Amino acid sequence: MHKSVLVNEVLEFLKPEKGKIILDATVGSGGHTEEILKNITPAGQLIGIDCDKKILKIAQQRLSNFKGNYELVYDNFKNLRKALDKLNIKTIDGALFDLGVSSLQLDEATRGFSFRNAARLDMRMDEGIDISAYDFINNTSEYELNKILENYGEERYHRRIARAIIERRKQQPIEQTTELAQIIYQATPNRYRKFKIDPATRTFQALRIAVNDELGSFKQALGDVTDYLSKGARLVVISFNSLEDRIAKHHFREMAKSGIYKILTKKPITPGELEIRENPRSRSAKLRAIEKNV
Repeated sequence: MHKSVLVNEVLEFLKPEKGKIILDATVGSGGHTEEILKNITPAGQLIGIDCDKKILKIAQQRLSNFKGNYELVYDNFKNLRKALDKLNIKTIDGALFDLGVSSLQLDEATRGFSFRNAARLDMRMDEGIDISAYDFINNTSEYELNKILENYGEERYHRRIARAIIERRKQQPIEQTTELAQIIYQATPNRYRKFKIDPATRTFQALRIAVNDELGSFKQALGDVTDYLSKGARLVVISFNSLEDRIAKHHFREMAKSGIYKILTKKPITPGELEIRENPRSRSAKLRAIEKNV
């Protein structure tokens, strides 16, 4: 089972209370969702969105005790406006975005997210979308691939890796996750392999973000969700890389300039040593929160 991160901190900053209407824009397997429902029931309502059908089925089973108090929507959170309007939700009392990849997605080798397991390159959070990482790696121009590795992966050796990918795919298509990882290893200096972060990490992150348009979707969702926040509503974001955190930080600062919102986290909240020990994947998590005052 996927372990949700910063659960107590989410409840502290989101303040889900009985009777409130809460949006969980990234349901996943339902860890945060379940805890929120415990606090808002019996009169509250939760709207949960996720673009992964398989994970939504898991969440549905997990939340079965709260039937009637939630609606789960299969969609990308960039379409949250459509989802809320369809359910005739005019205002919400809080919203949570828990970004990144679920452990269930990472651990299912066939999804192609991880370079540690041999599988066909995929990386689609929503398996219904057309373009996979395989398509991306084998059809993107060197220039575009280079920029994606630099901007989305913040990869120091982006030019070398992009060139190595282009040269390899001239011989034959790159199909496997481990094959791509090996290309990256060979393209980077030996000293790069001694760092704590695997040399393939940043490239795989960049491809995943590009395939799923993660940053564009997040910006769209952040802009739209504010139209639904009631007075006193809180917006909580958990990010797992500097790109997501930067978007949240800058967006919150712009919101606060209006005087309508108050930032609740001067610095991002991070997991404690105990949580990181119990769930190493939580180590990069950062939580930011803001409240609507008017």
